[in-house]
Amino acid sequence: MLLPSLKSVRSFVLVAVWFASAHVLLAQPPEPDSLRLPAIEGARPRNVIFILVDDLRYDALGCMGHPFLKTPHIDSLASGGVNFRNAFVTTSLCSPSRASILTGQYMHRHRVVDNNAVDLGNTVFFPQYLQKIGYETAFLGKWHMGGDSDSPRPGFDHWVSFRGQGNYIAPNDRWMLNVNGKPVPQKGYITDELTDYAVDWLKQRTDEKPFFLYLSHKAVHAEFKPAERHANLYQDVEIAEPATQADTEENNRGKPMWVQNQRNSWHGVEYPYHSTLDIKEYYRQYCRTLMAVDDGVGRLMELLRERGWEKDTVVMFMGDNGFLFGEHGLIDKRNAYEESMRVPLLAHCPAILPAGSEVKGVVANIDIGPTVLELAGLGTPETMQGRSFRGLATGKLEPEKWRDSLLYEYYWEWNFPHTPTTFALRGDRYKLIVYHGVWDTDELYDLEEDPREQRNLIHSQDHQPIVRKMRDALYQRLKATGGMQVPFSPKNGPGANLRSAEGSDAAEFPAEVIRP
Repeated sequence: MLLPSLKSVRSFVLVAVWFASAHVLLAQPPEPDSLRLPAIEGARPRNVIFILVDDLRYDALGCMGHPFLKTPHIDSLASGGVNFRNAFVTTSLCSPSRASILTGQYMHRHRVVDNNAVDLGNTVFFPQYLQKIGYETAFLGKWHMGGDSDSPRPGFDHWVSFRGQGNYIAPNDRWMLNVNGKPVPQKGYITDELTDYAVDWLKQRTDEKPFFLYLSHKAVHAEFKPAERHANLYQDVEIAEPATQADTEENNRGKPMWVQNQRNSWHGVEYPYHSTLDIKEYYRQYCRTLMAVDDGVGRLMELLRERGWEKDTVVMFMGDNGFLFGEHGLIDKRNAYEESMRVPLLAHCPAILPAGSEVKGVVANIDIGPTVLELAGLGTPETMQGRSFRGLATGKLEPEKWRDSLLYEYYWEWNFPHTPTTFALRGDRYKLIVYHGVWDTDELYDLEEDPREQRNLIHSQDHQPIVRKMRDALYQRLKATGGMQVPFSPKNGPGANLRSAEGSDAAEFPAEVIRP
């Protein structure tokens, strides 16, 4: 059975949408002096193209070892540039992650805490700094911060967007894109059309001014719909069930109760989207839908070569968050497991980036803004909590001088109540996951020995020193960055809280906490 219409999702959030629409405050232009950043002496401003793909998990590319996906154009960014093999988002949810990209801040700082009510206040987006020094800037695609508005936002000279999640194909003649504040009909398949807009805008650029292009695809967000030319791809491929999906004693051992309970929910394999959705076919459609993105990357790179810009233009490619397709019995994102928080990140610029290189340091979405600013010859604003990874990518920064762990956070949402408030510290080897406001067990994983996160070590006596050290570091990081509170939006309904009578029963408390 195909995925049911997302109208059923919207039924849970209608009230939240009007709340968001009524309370969204678009960023007001800051005072001119506040956009002045120190210039890096001798730096040459680079042209930058940043391509963001929705819900793209880290391993859904050929260059990441996928068993059947063919993504030659995206893979060429890695073979001709840098593959950041440990790239993450600090919150695995569309709006918070996108806000972190544009602000360089954790969710608890920028306060875009969910996909419902968004108050951007006087938020400054990093492209505003680029405009200040003469960059030409463009945003094309999914914005998804600010209720149902598609109005142009600060920081961009050229704007093409749509309301909410948008549509792969226009549902009717009344569906419009917002092109620089004016309604323009969507003409075709949205991935191709956004690439068309990108190509057209780039063709109008000259060598007189540097440019920054932010291409933000709707793909590959559900409901997955491939381009017609890709509709039958991978038809004969046998898709394997994730090793952690089965409801077995081995897979459930040590897992929090909320994870086991979520199996039988909107975001679980037993009752996905309250339907009988076939997860394997769902994933097949996801893979097909990605193919048009790969085609688009090819078109952009071809244009850069034609214009003589490929060598000196930085092209960055990233996912806004990951996505689970049955791992741990779950679907969707939000949680702190690798398939949720880990994303692909590639960077290509032959003039400064060594071809075929890999970076193993932990980098994140909060690092995009500082990195683009450094590529433009600017320092990092004090308001940003990320760091530029240009030095890592070029090999000029020793890995020992980079971060040794990354903070992750997610706040419980009333409309999808299955996932609790989550804090995590993801290091090079260990990951600690701590839950807030729920009576359950925390988690510790040795990612070197247990990359699938199957053996929870939180109760292991041998690992208690690591637990204590990481827990202290987690809360020190939260305290130092102003994250010791949990903001939330109003609860306006029961949310997607149904369970199937034919699904698994509620989980029992783990044996480690039971006493005679």
